[in-house]
Amino acid sequence: MKTVAVTGYKPHELGIFKPDAKEIKFIKKALERRLLSLLDNGLEWVVISGQPGVELWAGELVIQMKEEWEDLKLAVLPPFLEQEKIWPEPAQLAYAELLKQADFVKPISNAKYTNPGQLRAKNDFIIGHTEGLLLLYDEDMTGTPKFYLAPAETRQAHDGYEIIWVTPQDIQDVVEEEQWL
Repeated sequence: MKTVAVTGYKPHELGIFKPDAKEIKFIKKALERRLLSLLDNGLEWVVISGQPGVELWAGELVIQMKEEWEDLKLAVLPPFLEQEKIWPEPAQLAYAELLKQADFVKPISNAKYTNPGQLRAKNDFIIGHTEGLLLLYDEDMTGTPKFYLAPAETRQAHDGYEIIWVTPQDIQDVVEEEQWL
């Protein structure tokens, strides 16, 4: 797999309301474990839309990982222009910094937000242009990642698209390991 999309919950869906919350470190570590495995097997591109939460944290993680993995690249494909305008200021600042460091940035729609169909189009486009989805999601705790999961499962049924799960247990494992360090 050379290209993987990464998505998951938004911060408020995880009960995270501070940009420096300690939980983010554990989430990034769990994502890093999956990404390292993919890198060992030829991963070249990580694709996100850049939305706050797992996507933004994954983008920050990829930028850090590029120090060791020079061939790793980050693509940010926002669903529309100025998606960040309604976000809290810390998320806007983190997003702006991420865009400066990304290897490729291009909105899927060259218009500002007009309707929810743009978000669906973003999910379909990203799933259609990657070989797998790295997803932080628990099907027992519904949330926005389900909108990515549906087209990924449809594509998986047709052509073997890979869905790689990061579960709450994966994060709990990181927390427990960090306690022993």
